[in-house]
Amino acid sequence: MNDSLLMEVRDMQAELTIIRQDIHAHPEMTMEEQRTSALVASKLKEWGLTVTEGIGRFGVVGTLTSIKPGNRSIGLRADMDALQLIEKNNVSYVSTKLGTMHACGHDGHTAMLLGAAKYLSEHRDSFCGTVQFIFQPGEERLQGAIAMINDSLFERFPVDAIYGLHNLPEHLGTFSIRSGPVMAASDRWY
Repeated sequence: MNDSLLMEVRDMQAELTIIRQDIHAHPEMTMEEQRTSALVASKLKEWGLTVTEGIGRFGVVGTLTSIKPGNRSIGLRADMDALQLIEKNNVSYVSTKLGTMHACGHDGHTAMLLGAAKYLSEHRDSFCGTVQFIFQPGEERLQGAIAMINDSLFERFPVDAIYGLHNLPEHLGTFSIRSGPVMAASDRWY
């Protein structure tokens, strides 16, 4: 890995940790992500992205175009909703909403995508084309993606490919990637 990149990302760690812990402390259920989407939009605007809010109700898209010419576009996506569970952790950023918590890592997903947006906004000369940062509400109850698509997400923000990320409790340094769906299930156990 590029040492310069690693150092820059490490420099962002404190800020992104604060964002993640703030989202964790203020979880919002499916299609109720008003506070989270406002926080996301605020950060994206602060970093100079073009921001569109209210896609499919609480969806947010941050658009970043490179300095170098390019006509390709990719989408990077994260989910924002929490689960209906009681948090029993003893941390300073424990959920402030009884019966609602980020147990599936969407607080981390959102913070990581914000980190990618911040990094690329500071390095617009390192890629060619457009990146659409897609923050999706309502993933857990299978509502947010449909709402965003029905609100013309891909007509308004066309992409050649889209990538998502999911955290997985594996060994440190483990990373996997493949073409096509991965972990594409919504098991309703709650």
